[in-house]
Amino acid sequence: MVEGTVASLKKRLEEVHAKKLFSIENPALHRFVADYVELLNPDHIFVCTDSQEDRAYIRNAAVTAGEEVKLAIEGHTIHYDGYLDQARDKENTKFLLPKGLDLGASINSKDKQEGLEEIEGIFRNIMQGHTLYVRFFCLGPTNSEFSIPAVQLTDSAYVAHSEDLLYRAGYEEFKRTGETGRFFKFVHSEGKLEGSVSVNTDQRRVYINIEDDVVYSANTQYGGNTLGLKKLAMRLAIKWASKEGWLTEHMFVMGVKGPKDRISYFTGAFPSLCGKTSTSMMQGETIIGDDIAYLRRRGEEVRAVNVEKGMFGIIQGVNSKDDPLIWDVLHRPEEVIFSNILMADDGSCFWIGKDGQVPPSGINHSGRWKPGKKDANGKEIQPSHPNARFTLDLHSLENLDPAIDDPQGVIVQGMIYGGRDSDTLVPVEESFSWEHGIITKGASLESETTAATLGKEGVRKWNPMSNLDFLSIPVGQYLANNIAFGKGLKNPPRIYSVNYFLKDDAGQFLNEKTDKAVWLKWMEIRSHGEVDAIQTPTGFIPQYQDLKKLFEETLGRDYTKDAYNKQFTIRIPEGLAKSERVTEVFKNLSDTPKEVFTLLKEQRERLEAAREKYGDYILPERL
Repeated sequence: MVEGTVASLKKRLEEVHAKKLFSIENPALHRFVADYVELLNPDHIFVCTDSQEDRAYIRNAAVTAGEEVKLAIEGHTIHYDGYLDQARDKENTKFLLPKGLDLGASINSKDKQEGLEEIEGIFRNIMQGHTLYVRFFCLGPTNSEFSIPAVQLTDSAYVAHSEDLLYRAGYEEFKRTGETGRFFKFVHSEGKLEGSVSVNTDQRRVYINIEDDVVYSANTQYGGNTLGLKKLAMRLAIKWASKEGWLTEHMFVMGVKGPKDRISYFTGAFPSLCGKTSTSMMQGETIIGDDIAYLRRRGEEVRAVNVEKGMFGIIQGVNSKDDPLIWDVLHRPEEVIFSNILMADDGSCFWIGKDGQVPPSGINHSGRWKPGKKDANGKEIQPSHPNARFTLDLHSLENLDPAIDDPQGVIVQGMIYGGRDSDTLVPVEESFSWEHGIITKGASLESETTAATLGKEGVRKWNPMSNLDFLSIPVGQYLANNIAFGKGLKNPPRIYSVNYFLKDDAGQFLNEKTDKAVWLKWMEIRSHGEVDAIQTPTGFIPQYQDLKKLFEETLGRDYTKDAYNKQFTIRIPEGLAKSERVTEVFKNLSDTPKEVFTLLKEQRERLEAAREKYGDYILPERL
């Protein structure tokens, strides 16, 4: 990389910004900024502190630059990504690895030296005519052993503004840790703009340098490629966690209310479109975070923090009935950034699945729009992109848990794994042990593709812990870390699977959307040992009388024995088929822990014994 000097950096900084930067007594930070200022060559440099004045400057800059447009409701703005820049660029997101390091076939990588030379060529003078924003954040609560400071260099005021909503301010954290502080580093440029969007998408690159804890992103604005502290930082943190004996997981953290105002905390990992956000935002419960968690052992407890303080959520399908808490924030004066939805001519907005009528015209990610507009391939363009988003601060939500910023984290009572499964898993089930849960529920997690996904519908995709896309270590090592994490604890968090998508023979869902509220309540009391359960070959399931009571208390609804039997029938052939599928996957990994094969074999033997005794489909009352 081009090397800059601290002396040359001081010459390029206005006095006020030099004072801000060098108040942080960390020479490694100064060298990092100097190197990239030299390479990127911006016209101006703005160093942002935690002050309201500096943060307001960033918000206003996003509007002034045309990256965001004000909407009718105070505090609401809208951003558009380029038409070809609407999702994570998986093909061009790569780990830069030194020679001799192999993370496995499932992980996209590139030779480190080649990658650095390529990105240096793309970055050279890319910020001429732009302002470089230097931002400081903290992943996790400040002044906490959980947390990791991070610095973001970007020429996009939209990216800088978005991260202000999503992450805790970190300038004072950098000052506190001083020269001893280690930190993540992110460098982003939106590149050449036309109409306020990136145009050189053929040179879009997202490279992750895991040796030096640096992420490079170029010629893109879409949040998944540019909000470095999100899934890109997650990849760096997974490596750190692996070395240090803690976990970085693709999990929500939420509080579930139990008897006598008790709150028990759960984490949950779900692949896309499987109910992760809707579960974490369940009405009547509390939220700490909806996406990423750090987990550490403290004595005999497992504690978790939310890495973020905001939400970058998919907006398609958000409506007043199913998502009342989010709906409320999206319709009152709050600081919210919408992306790639329809802005009607009156300044209101609309997205797929929103209550009400589609506006007759407006502007969306394709430009001027009206119903029936088609793309170059003759496909009709919807009012909003399927991956359209909203960005907000969790502190805007009425159900925010008061422990969100606790530097000690919250005690984890249970961990939930959920996928989209039409014919195998019951709606809720508890594992026999930590190892059994990690292997048969977390590591064996599958999810069926939907009509919203390119390709054939109903294909099962293996996605261990819903984290496969973000691993920076070999899959086998990641599984071994998860298994080891809970070993030795007297009372580790209980592990559960949930399945909201079980169907009958006619293809109709066997559960209502709201039923998940009952599954949560059962897991809460079960985690405290307050109800018994029925042992099946694959885990413990609820007793009918307990669910009947919970349905009445939670939803004010009767729950019939017939519904219970249909939902909680043990489906032996399907269970065996799942075991065979995931076993074959693990056989193709060179470093699968031996415990995986042992526990899967034992589970198959239990399933086969049950089939011999009871038949293929077993009602709970027979067990």
